[in-house]
Amino acid sequence: MLPIYLDYNATTPIDKEVAGAMKPFLNELFGNPSSSHEFGIRTKKTVETARNQVAGLIGCSREEIIFTSGGTESNNFAIKGVALANRHKGNHIITTSIEHPAVIEVCKYLASNGFRITYLPVDEFGWVDPDNVKKAITSETILITVMHANNEVGTIQPIEEIGEIARKQHVLLHTDAAQSVGKIDVDVNRMKVDLLSIAGHKLYAPKGIGALYVRKGVKLEKLIHGADHEMNQRAGTENILEISGLGMACKIARRDLEKNMLHMSSMRNALFKGMTKAISHVKLNGHAEKRLPNTLSLGFGGIEANALLSELSGIAASAGAACHTDNIEISSVLKAMKVPEEFAMGTIRFSTGKYTTQAEIERASELVKSAVKRLSKI
Repeated sequence: MLPIYLDYNATTPIDKEVAGAMKPFLNELFGNPSSSHEFGIRTKKTVETARNQVAGLIGCSREEIIFTSGGTESNNFAIKGVALANRHKGNHIITTSIEHPAVIEVCKYLASNGFRITYLPVDEFGWVDPDNVKKAITSETILITVMHANNEVGTIQPIEEIGEIARKQHVLLHTDAAQSVGKIDVDVNRMKVDLLSIAGHKLYAPKGIGALYVRKGVKLEKLIHGADHEMNQRAGTENILEISGLGMACKIARRDLEKNMLHMSSMRNALFKGMTKAISHVKLNGHAEKRLPNTLSLGFGGIEANALLSELSGIAASAGAACHTDNIEISSVLKAMKVPEEFAMGTIRFSTGKYTTQAEIERASELVKSAVKRLSKI
């Protein structure tokens, strides 16, 4: 029997409606969208329908959506694209100490090529202070990149306030929204962002597909050169199969957003209540309210995360610390939040999804309580 899946922040299963939308493109609808005959015309329409569906979810126009291979490529394209296209204006980029590696590693690469990177701190809840963003801006600043919601602890950042600051200072703002799109309301105009990254496999679409929102008028240096696909922004024949899936996933996410938010938060809260009722030495990581409705990061005091996971063969979840031969490596996010070591080394991230059931939550709570009890006696 498969474990109870509580790792939706890592990836999601493909929605059945999404799979149904993709099926025709496995066989009969195989045309190249660049072809002028009927086979190409039909797939071209599919691409544009999907572009409208993605745009509809985040409140932008279809011309502002570029399809990519996923969140990592979207982040790379946004950050490198802005940096290289605006190098004549300055070389300073502002980010945070809790970004995903798909942002941090890009910034490190740019730092090795003459750019100056400022890594802003976060508070104990993993929250970035907009005032610190404002203070970090200089005449050389060309980009601010702050994730919308943290993948480990779920804390939602004050992107609207940061967007207001960026606009007033005439600095471009990018946000990695891989974890937030499909889970909470995301509106690029309200958030005042210029670029926003989407990862399909985080919202019940396939792996290997994503999108980048680029506000009209924002210039990017190309990441991939070739023909003039994707409004001459990203070369390469379009991945029709997965683009159709991402489009349908966005349509479903928009349709069911409120229902899914309520369900995921209900399951998360039930899990928290069920586990903490019998476990006293446990700490909630992240903001208690300003966080994703599905994310529960818990630090179990005095217990190693991987030891706990090994006891939880009936649950699929993620550790906040990695065990090596002679040490325990705590995640950079927990370090930045200054989570006490005894809790950081025992942190587990549980993340619920739209398919999580009450029965699974009840069973998972019992499994965790039993495992913690066993390990506490060792």
